[in-house]
Amino acid sequence: MKNRNKIFLLLVLQCLLVGIGANPTGSKLSFMSKHAAQCGYEGCPIVKENMLNVHLVAHTHDDVGWLKTVDQYYYGSRSSIQKAGVQYILDSVIQELLKDSTRRFIFVESAFMQKWYMEQNEEMREIVKELVDEGRLEFIGGAWSMNDEASVHYQSVIDQFTWGLRFLNDTFGECGRPRAGWQIDPFGHSREQGSLFVQMGYDGLFQGRLDFQDKSNRIAKQTMEMMWKTSDSLEGSELFTSGLYYIYAPPPGFCFDVLCNDDPIIDGPYSKDNNVKEKVDLFLDTVHNMSKTFLTNNIILTMGEDFHYQDANMWFKNLDKLIRYTNARQAEGSLVNVFYSTPSCYLKAVNEAHVEWPTKSDDFFPYASDPTAFWTGYYTSRPTQKRYEREGNHFLQVCKQLSAIAPTKETFYEDHLTTLRDVMGVMQHHDAITGTEKQHVADDYARMLYEGFEACSVNTRSALNQLAGEQDNFNFDFGYCKQANISACAMTENSDNNLVLLYNPLGHSSNDFVRLPVKDGSYLVRNDRGQTVPSTLIPIPSSVVDLPFRESEATHELVFQGEQVAPVGYKSYYVSKEESERSSSSAEIRQEDNVSIGNEHLTVHFDENGFMSSITVHGETHSLKQHFLYYDGALGNNEEFRNRSSGAYIFRPNGTEKTVTEVVEIQVVKSDIVQEVHQVFNEFISQVIRVYAGQEHVELEWLVGPIPIDDGIGKEIISRFESDIKSDGAFFTDSNGREMLRRVRNYRETWELDLAEPIPGNYYPVTTKIVIEDEQLRLAVLNDRAQGGSSLVDGQLELMVHRRLLRDDRFGVGEALNETQFNTGLIARGKHWLMFGSSSQINTTPTQTAKERFLQNKVHLPSWVFVAPSDEFTYDQYLNQFVTSFSFISKPLPLNAHLLTMEPWKEDTVLIRFEHLFAKDDDPQYSLPVQIDLQDMFADVNVVSVQETTLAGNQWKKDSKRMDYGLGPKQQAVVSPNINDNQFLVELKPMEIRTFVVRFDKK
Repeated sequence: MKNRNKIFLLLVLQCLLVGIGANPTGSKLSFMSKHAAQCGYEGCPIVKENMLNVHLVAHTHDDVGWLKTVDQYYYGSRSSIQKAGVQYILDSVIQELLKDSTRRFIFVESAFMQKWYMEQNEEMREIVKELVDEGRLEFIGGAWSMNDEASVHYQSVIDQFTWGLRFLNDTFGECGRPRAGWQIDPFGHSREQGSLFVQMGYDGLFQGRLDFQDKSNRIAKQTMEMMWKTSDSLEGSELFTSGLYYIYAPPPGFCFDVLCNDDPIIDGPYSKDNNVKEKVDLFLDTVHNMSKTFLTNNIILTMGEDFHYQDANMWFKNLDKLIRYTNARQAEGSLVNVFYSTPSCYLKAVNEAHVEWPTKSDDFFPYASDPTAFWTGYYTSRPTQKRYEREGNHFLQVCKQLSAIAPTKETFYEDHLTTLRDVMGVMQHHDAITGTEKQHVADDYARMLYEGFEACSVNTRSALNQLAGEQDNFNFDFGYCKQANISACAMTENSDNNLVLLYNPLGHSSNDFVRLPVKDGSYLVRNDRGQTVPSTLIPIPSSVVDLPFRESEATHELVFQGEQVAPVGYKSYYVSKEESERSSSSAEIRQEDNVSIGNEHLTVHFDENGFMSSITVHGETHSLKQHFLYYDGALGNNEEFRNRSSGAYIFRPNGTEKTVTEVVEIQVVKSDIVQEVHQVFNEFISQVIRVYAGQEHVELEWLVGPIPIDDGIGKEIISRFESDIKSDGAFFTDSNGREMLRRVRNYRETWELDLAEPIPGNYYPVTTKIVIEDEQLRLAVLNDRAQGGSSLVDGQLELMVHRRLLRDDRFGVGEALNETQFNTGLIARGKHWLMFGSSSQINTTPTQTAKERFLQNKVHLPSWVFVAPSDEFTYDQYLNQFVTSFSFISKPLPLNAHLLTMEPWKEDTVLIRFEHLFAKDDDPQYSLPVQIDLQDMFADVNVVSVQETTLAGNQWKKDSKRMDYGLGPKQQAVVSPNINDNQFLVELKPMEIRTFVVRFDKK
């Protein structure tokens, strides 16, 4: 087991597809075996009512990258790092399953299964299908990877489950559909993840990691298994959830892998080493002790670990003996029944026990494995990787849509789309987006993601050229500014004329402020109606221009607003460099006393030391300060709890925060379009605070790094906001970008908290938003990537933006989180969006919460800026020969509905998801149910057929019936489908997501 597991385990022990049947993806059901064995619940072993039934689950936990890259893990290379080769695991397991029909095995990560399966010959594929059909090889979880639950966005989680489950469904049919979630290694568990499992039709969830205090409490109170209410808005959101006793390891003394040191079961009758009695005695003691924790006469034992079963014979041979000799004790009066099982068979057994389960309605964050090890550092670790992943999701949605709506579907579309789908599935893995992998693995993730961008760029270029009206012998080379994060762009810098196309992936029109890096000069922005669009040149901050690795001649950003960009469509502009001075205005840097910036909605004020000091909204001025601080990272030898180091996983500050500076250098830039204050805090922290015309939020663009380590101390940088809001110990954070959860400082809803380290122990994952409020006022900060955040003092919010540490925290990765680039510490740049206004307790519409929801969706999926150098294509040609704007949608969605997915599916169908953006109490108007009529929604196509699926698109909704845990008439686990006479009319209730396979026909 990973070191991170061993330490935790010791402490706890001390404490005490469109096709046949339910197959929307279009596969045929695989060949059904002539054997009596079958898949699903019908094929489960029969449990004995008067005995303790021990379900042995043979499994392997295979990280999709961690200490080694994905390919290194699959092929088994770099054994000096870790002896792990997934291809050998599957080779070996299949052979061992064929030897005995009672043996069972589960597999989880579809990324690896797909890679292995595609390498097999037809004979081996049929063997594997037969094992699946017989229930002897069962898929659990089934997503592309076992995703993290703190740093991921729900859109990406849905996508990667859809992608993994589609492979299983296409390949194995209904028998390949997982029934149980298997989140055994993520470092804490989100409520939204549970909600997604419910919506995907899963019958239960197994979790490995529980906070050490929570687990001790649950073991003592027999609450390791519960009904988890996973949504405040959705009906039938309860999910049976089981906490695994040994995280996901076998019990001590029963690890029978080539990587283990436990003795095998030695049953030679004349061997002096014969240990059958000792092994069975130990096993019986173990399971009897475990059984005291659980409410039924069933317990589940995880017989496997990280990359186990490379020599599956060792495991199965010893498990066969363990089963045989333990069950033989029944003749002597033992009441223990042991057998090969699976998580889904365990679900069936506990379900049939008809127990009244304890309940839970909060989440499982933050996770601590001992009093000094709060796993809250990874919420922020590798901030540039976290942002790159978010950009990957953004581009994936654009690529999916354009691939789906292109008039001619090129043969290469699917392969290129697959490349980006694959890597985005990998990026959700709990050692990828978390930033808890080795550096060479992080480099490989970035390489894979870049290649995914490049592949999908071919699709988007093709589709846009088709939609824009292909020119004779000329195609536009639509690209994007890959270095926009350092205000550099080769296309806009080196071409005097550029076609700028804004593609809007949202279901309603969008207004986007565009910033194009350019050289100094005079520029003209013109639209498709022959009009000049107001624009301005804003100087690029000196801290960006002076980046030593920045090879760019751009000194300014050309800023203009793209207005009313059509839904699922684009709007284009012609940008040209001019000789005359009559074009874009240039905003000069100025020095002012009593500095303030703003618009008709708000004004931000700065004090004499250059710090943000207050904000004026609705004619009232309120104190609102923002500054950067840092924590020194604890530095220890990790030999005991008090010597724990802060590292990739663990946030452990050495003392309280430290100030960065007392005085901030500022410069002011004002124009009609945007007003900015450029702040320099010190040699490694700077920021631009800006307010755009007409907007009700403030944008803060921070630049942090290289974090200095000359003093031999790692540092963790935070941005803190201070207000007069009387927050009374409470704050709110989002759950993977959807519902908000209330947090209370120094408190856990489930147990009496004994908190040794109050700073990291009050940090929570912030995927998109953190909020404080009182009866009058509300402050929300939105972010552009996952970060750790908290409210450690009433009226305050803080978000950790960057961290650089000099010692490993000894939870397995074996490297300090000391990211470098260009021979110095890593520099990160990102954005926060601040909204300040009336409390959500003031019941007007739109509420402040509603405004935040709209902004959250907007900054998550803004219009994607495509640029095509057009020196040989004049403005007149643009007006006369180019389709300057386009929309696939003729009737925009209501503002509270979101087009979550539109992607090419099977057999010329399209997978579409609609989402209600609001929770039930967010807004008196926007939280009401909303209807969408598909028949008049699309511009150039007719909707021929609509068939609803579960959330992941792998089962028809009408065929989906989740297991009923006896919740009573008011809490049925099965959500009745939305039924109306019109199949084209979609109704969405608050927080509801509905998924459809749609077939179009050209009008």
